[in-house]
Amino acid sequence: MDIKDTARPLDGAGVSAFLRSLPAKPLLLGLGEARHFVGELGELRNEIFRHLVEHEGYRSFTIESDCLMGLVVDDHIATGSGTLDDVMERGFSHGFGASPANRELVRWMRAYNEDHDEKLRFFGFDGPLEYWAASPRQALTALHALLDGPLPCTLETLDTLLGPDDRWTNEATVMDPSQSIGQSAEAQRLRLLADDLVALLDTQAPRLSAEDRERAALYGRTAVGLLRYHHWLADASPERWTRLSALRDAMMAANLRAVAEQGPALVFASNLHLQRNKSLMSFGDQALEWWSAGAIAETHLGDRYAFLASALGTVGDDIPSPDTVEGLLSTLPWDHSLIDARRLAEAIREPAPRISHDFAYFPVDPAQLDMIDGVVFLKQAVRLG
Repeated sequence: MDIKDTARPLDGAGVSAFLRSLPAKPLLLGLGEARHFVGELGELRNEIFRHLVEHEGYRSFTIESDCLMGLVVDDHIATGSGTLDDVMERGFSHGFGASPANRELVRWMRAYNEDHDEKLRFFGFDGPLEYWAASPRQALTALHALLDGPLPCTLETLDTLLGPDDRWTNEATVMDPSQSIGQSAEAQRLRLLADDLVALLDTQAPRLSAEDRERAALYGRTAVGLLRYHHWLADASPERWTRLSALRDAMMAANLRAVAEQGPALVFASNLHLQRNKSLMSFGDQALEWWSAGAIAETHLGDRYAFLASALGTVGDDIPSPDTVEGLLSTLPWDHSLIDARRLAEAIREPAPRISHDFAYFPVDPAQLDMIDGVVFLKQAVRLG
């Protein structure tokens, strides 16, 4: 089989044909990033999302960014609140607010909502964390405010137990677990109170509006997830970073399931988070291994989850060897291609793994092609952030 038979140019018709080739219409269509801050990939993502909205009934977009900060963007595209500059600064984590493609996406989604009765939604699905983590204050106090009495504690009690936020956000905890307060008496009490508040939410759900139920559920799972993450930041065992990495992806997967409840959504994140197989990472002298958010989400959604990985040919002066997956795909006649990954796995025999000189680029693993539904391939990436 010629690899050209497995591919088509990446355009709206190709995306629709890909969706029709799947066993079921996905509630979550993952579009992975082989590398963050590739300008062309962000622009292609926007074109794909516009096509999905206009022709395939998609109404939600979610990105690998802080789930609580994402509320700022969702409010903006729904109501026009805040300036675009302010929204890009306060609505994204990980530096994604500086991306021109993300700015254009938010602008377009707001313009669409102004002209249509059926509204688009925006979600962040990462936890409020980097390697260190945010204070659980916002999630806990917002959840508390949505509930009615009798409550397990007052806001004043929460404030006293939380203390100054810089105790929680101390970046030194990444390498020094002794500096984390995650296993302190106050943190343990907060974990119990968070559990009580989440349980109380279930008992009060009938009196809450749909919007308040959605927000309260987000605050609840975020508060519980952050307190759990902080607990393991304070752990000094060899399993510490494997546990923390797994907890982050589990938080992502829980947010993705909530997004899926809103109807079909395009998910944009690193290939490593959206893949169906385990994530592997070297960390000092350790080899970390944990299940990715995509793998966890698929256990709940089955064939209503689909994954398009991205791959890049030439990245700056990093050119793939001709016998790698990316090298073979570089022979396709189109600058941007959409490839059936499972047919590609049948068409090529024992490709070599790509060794990239770009430490931020994660090449396609030839052994995992049968775990991917499709590949979005950019022959050349010239604009990197």
